[in-house]
Parts: sequence; structure tokens; C-alpha cells
Amino acid sequence: MNVPDRPIQLTPYRYRGVVIASAVLLLWTVSLGWGFFLPLDWLHPFTYVHVLVQTHLFTGLFITAHDAMHGTVAPHQPKLNRFYGQISLLLFACNSWSRLLPSHHAHHRQPASENDPDFGPPSFLRWFFRFITYYVRWYQILVMAILFNLASIWIPKPNMVAFYIIPSVLSLLQLFYFGTYWPHRGEHDHNNIHRARSQPKNHFLAFITCYFFGYHHEHHDQPAVPWWRLPYVR
Repeated sequence: MNVPDRPIQLTPYRYRGVVIASAVLLLWTVSLGWGFFLPLDWLHPFTYVHVLVQTHLFTGLFITAHDAMHGTVAPHQPKLNRFYGQISLLLFACNSWSRLLPSHHAHHRQPASENDPDFGPPSFLRWFFRFITYYVRWYQILVMAILFNLASIWIPKPNMVAFYIIPSVLSLLQLFYFGTYWPHRGEHDHNNIHRARSQPKNHFLAFITCYFFGYHHEHHDQPAVPWWRLPYVR
């Protein structure tokens, strides 16, 4: 499937998207591998720091896949762009590129409407339940369960829970709250065609919460701008 969006100001940043996406994947892999074989001690504060770092990198995986959906990872090489999107989604809980790509563009066409697959009831819990049951399918859970049990032959189960299961769930909550629920909930001005709001301008908070996707109105207004360029748009 062709990706309809095209990034702006391509020439100066032709390869930066690939470099940044590669860095996210590398950091996620190194952090995960390190966590798998560290002695796990829940009484040591570093364990919690590592879980939070791994959560942030899990979020980075999905944001990388999201940028690939808009063609901004490798804008002049569609196959490479698709590869980064597919591998990022597979590492993030065995998600499907072919299923998420059309759903995400449906969200952009009619945000916060009945035809938006990301939109849900006003209640946070009900909206999150609709969101998670739409995007997490039974076969993903089955595949992850099989992989978990196979990996446990070599990797301690408590470490897999601490540095893969818990961060992936926390990241899903983070992505839902900062990337879907908060920007689109409630009423919007009738002139706001994107039905999206942005958090106050604070680049540090915007980065640690959701890789600048708290600047959500800007993302909907210029969806071909990669995550690392959103502060300039804001």
C-alpha cells in the first residue's frame, strides 16, 4: 500500500530519519538484552529506572512505526521505510503493519468521529478498553505467549516480565493517553478541523511523555513532519 503523506523539507534531512530510527531500535535492543541478564533486584532503585527507560524505548518503537506510516523514516526508499515500520511493530507486541496502516490513516481522515478507529466513549477506561480490544488481537497474545515460553529456556522469566512485559504495557498506556485520549477527548472548537489539541510548549516534557506527540494538533496539521521535527512546527 502506498503511503499518501510526503515529508516537507526533504533535502536537508534525507537520511536522518533512517539514522534516528536505527538508533531507537539499537537502544531498545541493547537495553532489553542488558535487562534480560542482569540480576533482578526490586529493592534497588536502578531496576525501576531501567523499567522506565525501557518503557520510553518501547514508545519509541511505536513512534518509529508511526513515522514509517507517514513515509518519513526513509522518504525516498519506500521498501526501506516499510521495513522499519514492520520490524518496529513486530518488536512492539507482534503488531501487524498491514492492519495498522489503513487504520491509522482512517484516524487522520476523520479524527474523533464515528469513523475514527482510535476514537471511543468519553470514559477513559471504556475508551481504553475499546482501543486495546481493537488493536490487540488474540493471535498476538498467542504468539507472544509461545515466544515467552521458548525464550524462558535461556532467559529468566522474572527478567522478561520486568523488562519486556511491564514496559510494553506501560508504553501502551502512555501512547494511548498522550497520543489519543488527551489530544482528542472532549469538545473542540468548530474551527478545529483536526479535533485535536496540543500540550503547552515544553520540549523536554513533550519528549519524555510521547516523543513530541503531545504537540498533536501540529501533527494532524502536518502529518508528514517526523516526530523529531515537531518541536520546530510547534
